[in-house]
Amino acid sequence: MVNRLPPVHALSAFEAAARHHSFALAADELCITPSALSHRIRLLEDFVGERLFSREGRTVALSEFGHRYLEVVRSALRTLTEFPLPQRNAQVQPRVKITAPPTFARQLLIPHLHEFARRHPEIVVEIFLSVPLYDLSLTESDLEVRFGAGKYPNTTTEKLFEEPTFAVASPGYLKQVGPLKQPADLRKASLLRSALEPWQPWFQAAGLDWPEPSSGLRADDLGLLLELVRHGHGVGLTRKHFAQQMIAQGEVVQLFDISLTSPPHAYYLVYQQKPQERPEVTTFIEWMKDTFSRI
Repeated sequence: MVNRLPPVHALSAFEAAARHHSFALAADELCITPSALSHRIRLLEDFVGERLFSREGRTVALSEFGHRYLEVVRSALRTLTEFPLPQRNAQVQPRVKITAPPTFARQLLIPHLHEFARRHPEIVVEIFLSVPLYDLSLTESDLEVRFGAGKYPNTTTEKLFEEPTFAVASPGYLKQVGPLKQPADLRKASLLRSALEPWQPWFQAAGLDWPEPSSGLRADDLGLLLELVRHGHGVGLTRKHFAQQMIAQGEVVQLFDISLTSPPHAYYLVYQQKPQERPEVTTFIEWMKDTFSRI
């Protein structure tokens, strides 16, 4: 039977926690969240089948097994560290990892990213995608863009922007269902649903005493929701910066003269790390705030 190798990222987490006698300090050193570090320690404990630490007040202490295993781990890491590498002395570029919802990344972040690259060519930006309203714990990214109500405990949360919400449909769907001249005409339409764009706040703004739709197509991604509209599946709610190109090209049209000016959700910049310890992260945060305050 082939022996399994221990997870290397968990080994480095174990060594750092043992050296600092603190999960929080070890997490800071590795630029991850304390919860992520705890997960790595549990992963390694599951692998070895023994407890590595015991808690003593606010600090953590190695177990008897942990003391013995630490020497083996340090020896292995030292061997890897001391192995001569041709590019070892090459300068490491500063990196910023950002996680964002797919539609925000495609429609807003990427079109503006050339500005950041022009100002700061020395900083490498790595983009990861998240699912709004579902990925509610910070990943190992340096910062996240979240679309929601802005209530994220134990994080630094800064609003980027919010936009009015309005109803749209495709010209083909309007030919199929007939003219929609006033909000009450939506009774004959298929209302596309999303937890990100609930209908009831818009109903209230339109003077309709209707409950939230409970049937029909649903997509919990704003880009997919807009694609459903474009392909004639029904009427959906959207926002200016996502729909403006499709509106300009005549692929979808805005219905009625009603916009929800106080939408329940907005875009927020969320982070847990201390950005002042990472100048590149601070630079990217300030660029994000400046860029999206002007859109």
